[in-house]
Amino acid sequence: MLDMKMLVKRNGKIRYEEKEMNYSEIVIDYHYGGLNPVQFGYENCAPSHFYGPAVRTHWLLHYVTSGFGIFTREGMTHRIGPGQIFVIPPYLETYYEADSERPWKYTWIGFTTEEQLPEIFSQPVISCPDVGALFDEMMACSSMENGRSAFLSGCLWKLVAVLLDRGKPKADYIDKALSYMHTEYTRQITIRDIAERLGLDRSYFSTIFSERVGTSPSEYLINLRLAKAAELMTVYGERPSTAAISVGYEDLYHFSKIFKKHFGMSPREYRKQAKEDGNM
Repeated sequence: MLDMKMLVKRNGKIRYEEKEMNYSEIVIDYHYGGLNPVQFGYENCAPSHFYGPAVRTHWLLHYVTSGFGIFTREGMTHRIGPGQIFVIPPYLETYYEADSERPWKYTWIGFTTEEQLPEIFSQPVISCPDVGALFDEMMACSSMENGRSAFLSGCLWKLVAVLLDRGKPKADYIDKALSYMHTEYTRQITIRDIAERLGLDRSYFSTIFSERVGTSPSEYLINLRLAKAAELMTVYGERPSTAAISVGYEDLYHFSKIFKKHFGMSPREYRKQAKEDGNM
């Protein structure tokens, strides 16, 4: 085992301190889609060790495992301690410095992405001790050669998942409901079905849905189905009967009635009009 401590004299006192250590892995840039790792490492910083002001060309996350330091971004200086991540976005000037008495140790990972990252990454500092084990897991890449970049990419996605989950103290029922509607509208699902799937009272679900979306869940679902039916008929040339079944209506008469109420003409007339207008 390496001796990670050394005797130092500071303020007239002799004591053991962690040796400064900077270690980084060679991470090959494979230009993965999604989250593409480009660097990884860890450092036991010397007292008052600093970097910057400087600009990076990629995202860089530092997870502090022990000790303290300061991080300056966009004119604001933050004191950082264990269990916190300081976030460096690309092309944004930052500065960071280890504490003079209790310098920090941190693990870092750098990556590029064309994805729209979750809003939590816009914060300069993320407090999340829960991800310490995940950053420890990243250390396993040191024993890898061909799979190192892919492994770190997977760890980055796991990090995003953990941060997303803790970023919402309670489940976002409306996001779940909308996702469910947009994937299951082809079946004969009802608003009661959706509420039960979410574990909510139907009346309460309708209330919070209407407040968030601006329309009732039943009206939203109807509009979604009719819009998809219209698309099937005009873009893909499907018959009204096929379109009706494809969006969850087995009763063609009921489908025609509700379609006419919404569009002002029957499905056949709508399809014919679209053809005459050159939209088919």
